[in-house]
Amino acid sequence: MAEPAVLYEVANHVATLTLNRPDNRNSMTADLLSGLADAVAEVRADSDVRCVIITGRGRSFCAGADFRERRGDAADEEFQAAHERSYATYSHFLSILDVEVPTIAAMQGHAIGGGLGLGVVCDLRVANADARYGVNFVQLGLHPGMATTYLLPRLMGVPRAVEFLLTGRIVSGAEAAEAGLVHYAEAEDAVLSRAQALAGEIAAGAPLAVRWTKEAIYDGLGWDPRTAARREAHLQSRSAETEDFREGVAALLERRPARFRGR
Repeated sequence: MAEPAVLYEVANHVATLTLNRPDNRNSMTADLLSGLADAVAEVRADSDVRCVIITGRGRSFCAGADFRERRGDAADEEFQAAHERSYATYSHFLSILDVEVPTIAAMQGHAIGGGLGLGVVCDLRVANADARYGVNFVQLGLHPGMATTYLLPRLMGVPRAVEFLLTGRIVSGAEAAEAGLVHYAEAEDAVLSRAQALAGEIAAGAPLAVRWTKEAIYDGLGWDPRTAARREAHLQSRSAETEDFREGVAALLERRPARFRGR
């Protein structure tokens, strides 16, 4: 029997969710997406949990969409609009927003596209200084998703977020820390320990006060990534119908530069 796509454990009031498909770079396959949603539900049902760490096995934290996999059942898809399918791709990762306790992304490896989106819906982020991070949607001929056009300007500031989103540039973890995208950039073998230290500090606080503080922070900001993700889904579904998107995916799979034509 195959191991679960997402491993779940709790110790010292800290839940650790580990993406467990390293051979597929922890891509957004159906089993990993549903496994994460199930783990989030388990966290929310466990009153003993005071902080959550999300990490991965292997060289990638999460490589984003797996363009080689066809998701869902074709019959079911007939009853979904294109933008609904686009939003559904990210909804499992967006379930992290429902976690009442603080969440930490321990990104031990590369995080690209929707994979980085999983990191930015967490409250804190620790990166691997030498791994690669970015939202490369435009390099695939695709409109960004996972609320990244909403979240990045609020996390990094507008000037840097505009540059990241419009270029689709991929940067090192060290550069991501300098740009304000992540809180810390560590050596690969120190990423999880740094996240655990942060989680320990949080878990040592009064649990109700910590939960209410997190709630107050985001309420004060008018935080609404889900609405942003739904808006993005409309544009992403339209861009997925273009020749440029087909060319972008082909170029990615063939490991060559894309030749976009604006149609």
